[in-house]
Amino acid sequence: MANLLFSTFPVTNQSFYRAAKTFAIVNLMPIVPGHVLVVPNRVVPRLSDLDDEELGCLMRSLKRVGSVVEKAYGGDSLTVALQDGVAAGQTVPHVHFHIIPRKNEGDPFKDRNDMIYPEIERNERAIESRLNQGEPKTIQVDPSAGMKPRTQEDMEKEATWLRSFFTEENS
Repeated sequence: MANLLFSTFPVTNQSFYRAAKTFAIVNLMPIVPGHVLVVPNRVVPRLSDLDDEELGCLMRSLKRVGSVVEKAYGGDSLTVALQDGVAAGQTVPHVHFHIIPRKNEGDPFKDRNDMIYPEIERNERAIESRLNQGEPKTIQVDPSAGMKPRTQEDMEKEATWLRSFFTEENS
């Protein structure tokens, strides 16, 4: 498998889905089980930086990955979110969509749906702090911020499991 980058971070082992111009990775700090990212191969900061082919592939990938993640995690629906630019809360300068499976029962955001967005932003800020340190070799997060990053092994295990849901027909 070719090396993949999420901004400056190597994420090849966290990847579970590949298309011609996109990939999907498990999240370092998911806010609910199944919270994943869909990312274009080309590192660009804004959605408007993508060409039409990349955008089309990205939308098809969102549909395919979202469908699999919803089923795999027993979701009833999805939150699909993009923070497109710094003023919108984007902290990692690489276009990426969050796919978050949601449930009618047992969803921690069910009665406060809009609170999922500040939680996504907290998640992103934890990664931003590492980018600002100028050490892009690995992602490290300050556990005192209240969020614990998962181990590389845990992320690889989840990626391997999710990969098993994709067949030739739905890749």
